[in-house]
Amino acid sequence: MINKIDRIHILIADDDDEDIQLFNEALDELKMDSKLTSFKDGKVLMDYLENLENKLPNILFLDLNMPCKTGHECLREIRSNSRFIDVSIAIYSTSSSDKDIEDSFVQGANIYIKKPNDFSKLKKVIKDVVNMDWQYQSSGLSKETFFYSL
Repeated sequence: MINKIDRIHILIADDDDEDIQLFNEALDELKMDSKLTSFKDGKVLMDYLENLENKLPNILFLDLNMPCKTGHECLREIRSNSRFIDVSIAIYSTSSSDKDIEDSFVQGANIYIKKPNDFSKLKKVIKDVVNMDWQYQSSGLSKETFFYSL
């Protein structure tokens, strides 16, 4: 669980402006002490993460279908670099295909979330995922617990 004294640093990588705006509004309504940084494509995300001057996030919400570099490509790069071992990654996608879920699980994502189409459900997803005890979640990770469902 994230120490409540620390400000929660959240990254979201998603090429859909409306999805980022809704995510930001939901986070604001939840009144979490957080900082949200957004990226429109995977290349810009990876440039940010690889810059040693940037603070690593507590959690990254990662869309799979992005230009320049896909979410799967980013996930593989992140998980192949030990510097990012403590970064929790929530796949945040419109896809619910078994292949995308399986690939994300195998590549090392912590949880898979199908983007909700309802604002109150989005707030619940954000609240649940941000407040998750990632150490416990990762130790008991299985395909059954990997897919987040409302």
